[in-house]
Amino acid sequence: MLRTLLFLIAFAMPAMAQDAVPTGGPDDPLVIDRSATGGATTLEEIMARQNALAAGQAEPNIDTTERRTQPGMPGAPITEPLGTLGGASDPDLWRGVRYSNVGFDTQNRGPAATTLIQDGGMWWLDVRDNILRPYGGYLLLGTLALLALFFLIRGRIKIDGPKTGRTLLRFKTYERFGHWLTAGSFIALAITGILVLFGRVAIIPLLGHEAWAPMAIASKWVHNNISWAFMIGILMMLFMWTLQNIPNKDDLKWLAKGGGIFGGGHVPARKFNAGQKIIFWVVIIGGVSISASGLSLLFPFELPMFAGTFELLNGWGLPQAIGLGELPTTMSPQEEMQYAQLWHGIVAFGMTAVIFAHIYLGSIGMEGAYDAMGKGEVEEQWALEHHSIWAEEVMAERNPKQTPAE
Repeated sequence: MLRTLLFLIAFAMPAMAQDAVPTGGPDDPLVIDRSATGGATTLEEIMARQNALAAGQAEPNIDTTERRTQPGMPGAPITEPLGTLGGASDPDLWRGVRYSNVGFDTQNRGPAATTLIQDGGMWWLDVRDNILRPYGGYLLLGTLALLALFFLIRGRIKIDGPKTGRTLLRFKTYERFGHWLTAGSFIALAITGILVLFGRVAIIPLLGHEAWAPMAIASKWVHNNISWAFMIGILMMLFMWTLQNIPNKDDLKWLAKGGGIFGGGHVPARKFNAGQKIIFWVVIIGGVSISASGLSLLFPFELPMFAGTFELLNGWGLPQAIGLGELPTTMSPQEEMQYAQLWHGIVAFGMTAVIFAHIYLGSIGMEGAYDAMGKGEVEEQWALEHHSIWAEEVMAERNPKQTPAE
């Protein structure tokens, strides 16, 4: 019995010793005395990392100030074979390489050439895998579920009055071209972007690496090249419809009644109602933003945009006002790319959710809506019910003697 007890105590001691090793908090880095090792990694530091990994946690926050500022003394010249290295050693060299404070030269003259080891990317990987991907997926699935529920409850929005058989020109050919150029390219970008982001966790386990490899290559090629069509479409929409999408007092009435959902009846609207204006500005602002981050990703390290943006936001005091503190304004080229990729994904998920609603209303959600972009002309009764102010203006221009309906 005593022997068994002693064995259990001896077996538990190493585990207790490991658990007792501190790891350092986010705002309280673990300070380690490296005087006994001459600045090299200590057992305490190694155990802190092992404990964190064993617990499934991120790498512990360890104070590396001493190691950053003391990468090692330069070695004495080697004049004989197997001569002394003096005060320099391989750990000193690689420590300096890791923290980019040792002199070296490279054949590559690119912006990121002097950063041989970039150890700040784990936070990006964690956010991408554990926040962006799952919550972005929840957003898209939740949006589809809400639209399906709305369709089951509300059904298709029908044309209430009798159809006249007459049509009104709603969009000209070049307007429809700009719309479908933007819409088609966005759908291609959304599909390929989702494939790339979810490929490792969804497609590879289902179809295998051999099937995923050509899909990944094709998705990357399509995404990089179709993006130019999307940017052209955004510019076309900006020039074609900006003036007609400026908010006015009629939009407040439309929003107050939820476009007719609350209070019954149809709400007077111009060519674009308040809901369509919201979608327009989401597409324009989101499209410009996602294009900027996309260009930064298409031309790596050439178009940094976040350090300057963060500096501007800090000057306005916006991050501090919402409790984020000052955002970083000095970052490596790799960090710029990491922020660009995350922002690209965040905006893409948000725009895709909004476009889901737009596609729903323009197809199965509302009778007669698709004709506006499908044919360019809409049923006169549909126009009078959903865009009465615009319809009356068009009808008055077509027949000056006709008195607009009240």
